[in-house]
Amino acid sequence: MASSQAAPGTVLITGTTSGVGLYATKALVELGWRVITANRNPLRAEDAAVRIGLPSGSPRQLEHLYMDLGDLDSVREGVNNLLDLLDAPLDALVCNAAVYLPRLNKPQRSAQGYEISMATNHFGHFLLIQLLLDNLRRSTRPVWKGTSWGGEPARVVILGTVTANYKELGGKIPIPAPADLGNLSGFEQGFREPISMASGKRFKPGKAYKDSKLCNMITTQELHRRYKDSPILFSSLYPGCVANTKLFRNTPKLFQILFPWFQKLITGGYVSEPLAGKRVAQVVAEAEFGISGVHWSWGNRQKKTPRPFSQELSERATDQITARKVWDLSMQLVGLDS
Repeated sequence: MASSQAAPGTVLITGTTSGVGLYATKALVELGWRVITANRNPLRAEDAAVRIGLPSGSPRQLEHLYMDLGDLDSVREGVNNLLDLLDAPLDALVCNAAVYLPRLNKPQRSAQGYEISMATNHFGHFLLIQLLLDNLRRSTRPVWKGTSWGGEPARVVILGTVTANYKELGGKIPIPAPADLGNLSGFEQGFREPISMASGKRFKPGKAYKDSKLCNMITTQELHRRYKDSPILFSSLYPGCVANTKLFRNTPKLFQILFPWFQKLITGGYVSEPLAGKRVAQVVAEAEFGISGVHWSWGNRQKKTPRPFSQELSERATDQITARKVWDLSMQLVGLDS
């Protein structure tokens, strides 16, 4: 092995039936990782993997697990089933799955009564991380350090978005509104009907998605602060604008046609699903990304040879008082002691 090159490990990744998650799975399998996927439909996940050339029926390389992130009971059951599958600790967790329902007139509710985008994108992943921290701490993925073998820290990687970062142009778009959790009164009041927004304000479906992704990025920063001395690295990333992903399947048809064209020809920000998947795999596997607390980006306008960098996050994502409040209230809402 080359200097400071780590061996492949075992990774759990959520949301792999299409898009970035599917191609991140492909990239990680090709790097030699054992990949376990978590989806509401494992058979669909397997079919999608086979369609892009991944192995079928090879449990030592690729397995598919049932988990509905929008149902906290399903997350708990899924973690129990995962732990039964493992013969060694996880080496990485990728929180990728997301729902985006911008055309709703009224909120959909999760099994626990929470607005569905926050329930799936934030609460489900928040609980998943909490339930797997002890397992991840025991990771023993070896790394050759030039003269001797050592251990490579486990990694937790969360997919963020430019639309939740007010430091970037995409995060300032006022339609329907920028991501903003307000004073978190919606969380404080239990986040059940009639409450549907973290801020306690009127329901806006597109903003609900942005707020949930802001919570994802806040969670990464708070994990880094709370566990900076642990053997786990926490990071988030924005792999670029994957304008034709099925994340946008609930947007108007005209938007689905024009948005990729706009990103390719006008902004230059378009990124293909395979490239975005490779970027996720890089953050999971490569030594360059072995830094905790970083939000990785490749920039909004793509160059021929873009280099990853640590993207500055807005105060809405980095304010420690807000982060502690999001953490404590999320612990209560997912049913864990704070």
